[in-house]
Amino acid sequence: MNRFARLATRLLAVPLGLVWLEPAGEAAGAVPECWPVGAEPDPAVPACCRLVAEDAMPRFLSRVGDGSDGGSDGGDSDGAAFAFAGVPLVGGSGELLGVLAVTDHAPRQWSEDDVRDLSDLAAACSAQMRMRTRSETVRQAREAAEGEATRVHELLNRSELLLRASEDLADTSGLDDVRRRVGDLVGGELEPAGIDLVLVRQGLLHRVTGPADGHVLGPPPGRPAGPFGLGSHWPVARAVREHRMIVVDGPPAAGGADAAPGSRATAATPATPAFEGLRLATAACLPLRGTHGTLGALVLGWEAPYEIGVDERAVLTTLAGYTAQAVERALHLDERVTVARQLQRAMLTELPDVPGLELSALYRPAARDDMVGGDWYDAYPLPVAPGGSAAGALALTVGDITGHDMRAAALMGQVRSMLRQADHDHPGEGPEQALGALERACRRLNLPASGTAVHAHLTPAADGHWQLRWSNAGHPAPLVVTADGAVETLERHDVLLHHALTPGPRTCDSRSLPPGSTLLLYTDGLVEERGGDIEDNVDRLTQRLATAPAGVPLDALLRSLLDTVGPRDAQDDAVLFAVRVAAS
Repeated sequence: MNRFARLATRLLAVPLGLVWLEPAGEAAGAVPECWPVGAEPDPAVPACCRLVAEDAMPRFLSRVGDGSDGGSDGGDSDGAAFAFAGVPLVGGSGELLGVLAVTDHAPRQWSEDDVRDLSDLAAACSAQMRMRTRSETVRQAREAAEGEATRVHELLNRSELLLRASEDLADTSGLDDVRRRVGDLVGGELEPAGIDLVLVRQGLLHRVTGPADGHVLGPPPGRPAGPFGLGSHWPVARAVREHRMIVVDGPPAAGGADAAPGSRATAATPATPAFEGLRLATAACLPLRGTHGTLGALVLGWEAPYEIGVDERAVLTTLAGYTAQAVERALHLDERVTVARQLQRAMLTELPDVPGLELSALYRPAARDDMVGGDWYDAYPLPVAPGGSAAGALALTVGDITGHDMRAAALMGQVRSMLRQADHDHPGEGPEQALGALERACRRLNLPASGTAVHAHLTPAADGHWQLRWSNAGHPAPLVVTADGAVETLERHDVLLHHALTPGPRTCDSRSLPPGSTLLLYTDGLVEERGGDIEDNVDRLTQRLATAPAGVPLDALLRSLLDTVGPRDAQDDAVLFAVRVAAS
């Protein structure tokens, strides 16, 4: 606009030119553009106002202020004489945009060339203003489109985040898994500087902790990761109490009151104890609403101010909902597994203390389903037969009832007890008789038990030896390791146990166990692996036994065998049971 004012002064040979914008237009309140730049436009501005107010027609006045040479403007200049020429600037729809004007300090007569030049220049100026208006409209439209595209992209990213959350959190297996997956989900999209997950337990808030994964914070230096009260001053506790999102703005200041009422506040206290010592600009405490109440809260914190508008609030609320579902499911699974493991431990035998023998057993549950199963071990003193002399005899069993769930564990408990009873009902008889009695009892009671087992009787003999008698119902062959490291496989076996099979006679074999020898019984969960050869794993087991250091404690030996031979992905439960005869 200064350029048009300068051109007007040159074309009409006047000292002052200006572009005056209509105050009611888009540039209301703008200072007139003048040439020379910074010149005082008065008294031309009142003349421009009169031009617009009267008829918006071009005005070429040779003398203004004393009523001569074209009439007076009625005191526009308080009696000071000057010459004025002004042409309206018109928009594309005929609307008035402003005035292109020139003034001279001395009276002058405007020629036809002056009128024509100023009118042509005003037309060009009007065209430039219309172009500027269109360009501004285009720019605004482009910015609006870009802003909308950005918003749509963000919404799409948030939608993808929620879709991933619904999928990833649908199959979590425990609280540690929930914590890790939430960290992975929000770490790449929402990019918080810190995440904390707290749960309500017995009126206290407990942090869910685990191995560091780059997202979830540990306890502050020098502070334990202990529980804190549900009624405490922490904003996360308030979010749980009030069942709503609490947003904390600004880094915590030293001292001060608690967060002010409302869902957004600047608090003197960090959102959660895990954030203490961090200077986070924004933190959001999201309550986790479960089926029967609020389970706890998920807390996200950002180092830079983070705007949580309506869309973001909806995303965070939905994410908290998926997290709450996963937490509730994980708590249910943890409780179920805890009960199942307690049941399993209750049914597994406390090994007896037998002079001359070292006994050790190891049980590992399956890593799927109920994380319990039908594998078991047992050891108990045998009754002495009337008139017999086999005092100190011991019964040994390792078995595997089909399945690795609560039903299998329950059947295992029944079978275990029935086999014990069979031994006590048939004193002095061999282990094959006890297995046969078990099969007949299951058939009479219609107990749908199927599986495998090795049942053995171990009786003290002369010179520190023990006599082993065993009957194998389709079970992996026991292994005997002598003091010199030789390994023998007790291969003979009969058919497995199954409720649909007619009980038949079972066989019994015997072998002497000299001092220093070790008997190993195990279930197929130790050597069976998906995609692997069970015979190869049995060979590995045999080699590990043969090369085991002499005198290694049985507990350490069993743990080593499980770690080196057992499959990494435990699809089945496993039992290892070892008996070592004391060296002479």
